[in-house]
Amino acid sequence: MKNYLLFDLDGTLTDPKEGICTCVQYALASFGIEEPDIDKLTPFIGPPLKDSFMEFYHMDEQQAESAVAKYRERFQDQGIFENRLYEGIPKMLEALNSKGMFMAVASSKPTVFVERILEHFHIKKYFKAIVGSELDGTRVNKDEVVEEALRQLFGDKPIEKEKVYMIGDRRFDMEGARAMGVEGVGVTYGYGDMEELREAKADYIVRSVEELQRFLLRGTEDTKKGMGFQTVWQMIYSFLMFVLVRTIALSLTMNLYLVIAKRVPGFPLLIYDGEGTATGVTGNGSAVAQLIGFLAGTAMIFKTARAMIQKEASASKLLHIGKEPVKNYLLLGITTLGAMLGLNMLLDLTGVTDNSAAYQAVAGQQYAVSIWLGLLLYALAAPVGEELLFRGIIYNCLKSTSGKLAAMLMAAVFFGIYHGNLVQGVYGFFMACLMIYGYEYFGDFKVPVIMHAAVNMISYLLSNTSLAVSGFVCWPVCVVCLCLAAGGLFMLNRQRKVF
Repeated sequence: MKNYLLFDLDGTLTDPKEGICTCVQYALASFGIEEPDIDKLTPFIGPPLKDSFMEFYHMDEQQAESAVAKYRERFQDQGIFENRLYEGIPKMLEALNSKGMFMAVASSKPTVFVERILEHFHIKKYFKAIVGSELDGTRVNKDEVVEEALRQLFGDKPIEKEKVYMIGDRRFDMEGARAMGVEGVGVTYGYGDMEELREAKADYIVRSVEELQRFLLRGTEDTKKGMGFQTVWQMIYSFLMFVLVRTIALSLTMNLYLVIAKRVPGFPLLIYDGEGTATGVTGNGSAVAQLIGFLAGTAMIFKTARAMIQKEASASKLLHIGKEPVKNYLLLGITTLGAMLGLNMLLDLTGVTDNSAAYQAVAGQQYAVSIWLGLLLYALAAPVGEELLFRGIIYNCLKSTSGKLAAMLMAAVFFGIYHGNLVQGVYGFFMACLMIYGYEYFGDFKVPVIMHAAVNMISYLLSNTSLAVSGFVCWPVCVVCLCLAAGGLFMLNRQRKVF
């Protein structure tokens, strides 16, 4: 949560179109330029006036200064009040103030005019600092305005740029923020559009005052109460339906095998004795039954999971408006691979794997399957179904009633217990935490699904090769893998803290 907020004025707090555009008309008329359509003058809202006169009407510096003087001639008594607050602004400022936010106005408009406008709309009381340009033509660039606003806002304290947002509607606001090393929040309800703000590399973009309020207040909500009955029931019901339907589908498939055995001698998914009587199911036959079970269980919870995932994506979209650097995906990939290899080797080298009969039984079943069928089951069907259940439903349910960290730990414990044996339980707990981290970091549900599928695929392939029993599994390699995981996580966390 950032609690130092710099607001642009025109196009962010107020809609000054009538006042600014009519005053620009007045200034242009003094040069013999008639512009009856004020909509064509909206580009003057936001940037320094002198620069706009020079850019849009090709005035030289002296002419532009004269135009600014004529503009102010009308603006100071009339145009200044041809203005209105955007709907919801007073309510938002009151809410931010009640949460202890430190707020300032950072505008290219002269400070004296900014103060009069804030007083006129009775919102001056919310701002600890009010900074604009000077009437003598100094401090007109946005980075200079932002720098002075930060100086006044922090006073004698060191400026903590990581706690600051600059909020504005034009590229100049985003450029000023970036020049001073603070994050910029672009608003599209003003006079800058989505394309302009994206090109200006806004860190976040909001589309309404209501969205802006939710964004700035995130993390300040009152401590949430314990889990309600509806939340608990949603998790339990989804889990039971997933397991129950999966089990029923698996059982029906097994019974279907018995029917087939009587009609199709030598059916390839069954084991036969010397007399041609079916005595069991092959590893492939068991895998097909499990595959059908996972597909049925996934279908049962899909609608609920999709609704919760979409709701969460909508709530967190403002945190992930910018395009994520490729290097961050690579870091997460290194972290995931290091954790998967390191944890597997750690459990093996410490003897936990060998001492777990339950795990040995599961492993024996998994590797008695043809490799392509095994990949289809363990690297596709199982990861998709389990992610929809454990991250899509259970984690999101827990997060709606608890803090993200508590929700992550509880969901990871649940995922570990689900596996039914110590080895997979411990491994599942840590990998679940990492997959939830990836989900929160990138704000994209596809990330944990891909992580889950990738680690299952790599683990399955390695276990079907000599690498799993060769000198590759040793303490030095284990330590290196765990260090890679920790290093990747550290570098990701330095860029953005999600917990």
